[in-house]
Amino acid sequence: MAGHRRIHHPLRAGSRSLLNPRSLAGQVFILQVVIVVLLVVAAVSALALQAKRDGNDAAEHRSLSVAETFAASPAVARAMDGPDPTAELQPRAEAVRKRADVDYIVVFDLDGIRVTHPDRKLIGKHVVGAFGAALAAARKGQPFTEVIPGGPLGDAVDTTAPITRSDGSLVGMVSAGITLERAENTLDRQMPVLLGAAALGLGLAAGGTALVTRRLRRQTHGLGQAEMTRMYEHHDAVLHAVREGVVILGGDGRLLLVNDEARRLLELPDGLDGRAVDEVGLPDRLVELMRSERSTTDEVHHVGQRLLAVNVRSTARGGGPRGSVTTLRDTTELAALTGRAEVAGERLKLLYESGVRIGTTLDVVRTAEELAEVAVPRFADIVTVDLLDAVTEGGEPSVHAGWRMRRTATRGGPGEPGLYPIGELIHFVSTTPQVRALNEGRAALVADLTRTDEWSDQDRARGAALLEAGVHSLVTVPLRARGVVLGMVNFWRMEASPPFQEEDLSFAEEVSARAAVCIDNARRYAREHAMAVTLQRSLLPRGLPEQDALDVAWRYLPAQAGVGGDWFDVIPLPGARVALVVGDVVGHGLHAAATMGRLRTAVHNFSSLDLPVDELLGHLDELVTRIDSEEDSEGARGWEGVTGATCLYAIYDSVSGVCTVATAGHPGPALMGPDGTVTYPDVPPSPPLGLGGHPFETTELRLTEGSSLVLFTDGLVEDRGRDIDVGLSMLAGALEGAAGRSPEEMCQAAVDAMVPERPSDDIALVVARTRLLAPTKVADWEVAPDPAEVGRLRAECGAQLAEWGLSDIGFSTELILSELITNAIRYGAPPVRLRLLRDRCLICEVADSSSTAPHLRRATSTDEGGRGLFLVAHLSQRWGTRYTPGGKVIWTEQQLSGASAAAIETPADVLLDQFDDTGF
Repeated sequence: MAGHRRIHHPLRAGSRSLLNPRSLAGQVFILQVVIVVLLVVAAVSALALQAKRDGNDAAEHRSLSVAETFAASPAVARAMDGPDPTAELQPRAEAVRKRADVDYIVVFDLDGIRVTHPDRKLIGKHVVGAFGAALAAARKGQPFTEVIPGGPLGDAVDTTAPITRSDGSLVGMVSAGITLERAENTLDRQMPVLLGAAALGLGLAAGGTALVTRRLRRQTHGLGQAEMTRMYEHHDAVLHAVREGVVILGGDGRLLLVNDEARRLLELPDGLDGRAVDEVGLPDRLVELMRSERSTTDEVHHVGQRLLAVNVRSTARGGGPRGSVTTLRDTTELAALTGRAEVAGERLKLLYESGVRIGTTLDVVRTAEELAEVAVPRFADIVTVDLLDAVTEGGEPSVHAGWRMRRTATRGGPGEPGLYPIGELIHFVSTTPQVRALNEGRAALVADLTRTDEWSDQDRARGAALLEAGVHSLVTVPLRARGVVLGMVNFWRMEASPPFQEEDLSFAEEVSARAAVCIDNARRYAREHAMAVTLQRSLLPRGLPEQDALDVAWRYLPAQAGVGGDWFDVIPLPGARVALVVGDVVGHGLHAAATMGRLRTAVHNFSSLDLPVDELLGHLDELVTRIDSEEDSEGARGWEGVTGATCLYAIYDSVSGVCTVATAGHPGPALMGPDGTVTYPDVPPSPPLGLGGHPFETTELRLTEGSSLVLFTDGLVEDRGRDIDVGLSMLAGALEGAAGRSPEEMCQAAVDAMVPERPSDDIALVVARTRLLAPTKVADWEVAPDPAEVGRLRAECGAQLAEWGLSDIGFSTELILSELITNAIRYGAPPVRLRLLRDRCLICEVADSSSTAPHLRRATSTDEGGRGLFLVAHLSQRWGTRYTPGGKVIWTEQQLSGASAAAIETPADVLLDQFDDTGF
């Protein structure tokens, strides 16, 4: 009808949209229908599976409950024992079967004969099924359940329960069964509910789709111009309010949109829409990236003073128009924060390295060098370390007037003319920042050295040279440990590096504080080490005694980590003999050095008694045992005992060429013959000193003249990475390589070949080349046990002295011999022998078989004797007694030229008055 408006009903429009598969509403509705159908199919399948599983479980549970309940009735057990069980139990079983909704209840005896059955024809017959298994379970008091497929009633679940008397004995069994079809009928009851729910879901989906369709139509075609304008204004406000720049380019490279943040970041004016992007003054690299339409993420570009992260995406992807969208984010502050974080991380890493690299040794100078090495070049270009003289020497630091310090370490610019050389003493005046830092106890900063000259007040010329070389910034830090100033460290930067800032001070102080503690530890160690070395050096021989039996050279090398207890000795003995000693005390430090001194003194004292080598080691062993027991009884803290000390003692006789050797836990000597062949003589091993109760065995070595006896401690041949057998082989090779050289050169060759750069143990080495006393310098006589022999021997000895050119000491020698021979004849035991040796001195020896020795005493005016030994003591330089396996030897030594001091100072008549042949 003309003039009438067509009214569009929204429900009808929604219905048409639902039926139109091309519309969005129709597509959504179809999708929802498919989803609902799939959900219904899945639910039905799951319900069917669950119903089957639940039916089986329900059937098993119901049959078990019915069987156990029926069997538990006392009346059932009594009926089984009655005369007619069927009459009593058949009605009861059928009633229970109907109430419990099971298919059958069968009672049977222990022989399997049915007592009840829904079919009376089967009563009295044997049951079918697994009767044996059911009976076995019943005897244990347990029910038995089985699934019977394809039975008369179909698949069924059967449970057999035992019937027991009151005393627990088995009287029969009852079986209850239910078919699975009866148990699974729940699915039929639930299926209508499920289908109803599916239909309701489809209805809701259709209604929801229609409602959404109507709302979409209202939000699009139903909007007016005001609403659309407001929507675009909101969009424009959001676009220009975000803190990320947005630039949209068209396919022709012209600007379609530039938001406010993009104009701020790129420093662009307004009104650029439609202009080409390469005409607005942007960097060429950025323009090229924006026009390339290639995708990029967080590519960094410098625009003015800003660092921008640029993301570009093409608008042509997905079928859109050609062009690109560029987003910009200002990362300048983030880059600065990242840079500071990297610097902080680098500083932390450097602090960690300083803790690892500084203080690796207990050497003051090396620790100062390590401090300089750590800081260059990662913190400073040049580092100088200056320490007080007392610190470098291990003494207690003290403040000197004017702060005088010695340059100890330099790193990074040793060739700069403005730097003091290492070892020079520097006087820092009070106006310098160095002294200010020392007085205040904290770091001082001079960020720009060109703006002040106070830092170079102690030497203007050197300061000018440093500025000319490009040094421009300084941080000076005092080295303080335990409240005491040890020195200072100066950090310098040159023109290629930025100047120091305030935040650099804390790092410089931290590194310096760690280094100061290490330097102080090294200083304390140096002081204690110097004390220990001084003690050790004072206890070791400072030179070799004069003697002609051996040509001796020695080396003593202390360990780098601390002094030890190694020692050696060369002790002249009477009779042209020499004792060689090498020993070792376990451990290091002052205790080992002091113990070594005690043992060395004891060896000297025992040697003065002229004891055999085995007896001397025995006395030394008793001494060590006594020292340990005394210290242990006093409860000394930290006392580790001397047990473990070793010693080798050898006596060489230059007259016979025999060397007697004994060892107490010490490595045996090496022997190099005149031909250069090196061997290790077989010396019987003995335990170390302090164990007690073990005899020490001796070995006699007959040495030809020119042989070399090499004594050493285990530090020479033994090392952490070297076995002692390998060390002995290396030592033999080194000695053979030095064959024909002097003992001094042999010592040096052995040290060069065997000693590492930093020995971990003390090393003592002695090389002794043998000499023999010429036969022309030895004279001996047999002495008959007759006093008349005295006159003959005096005459013959006088002639021998004249032959040796010693007539000037003939008178005193004759007096000495007269007393010694007379004493041996009167108080000794034959055989008696007299021997004269012409060595560095004249040696007179009288030997007999008696072990009784004379003793010196001063005779009074009323004594008839006792003056003979007094005269001997005054006429000789030294005298003494030594015991031998066959008796004793009384010996004297006289100077070769001039009369003895006693003869010069005592008139001849006085000597004759004191002379008495009656005895000592």
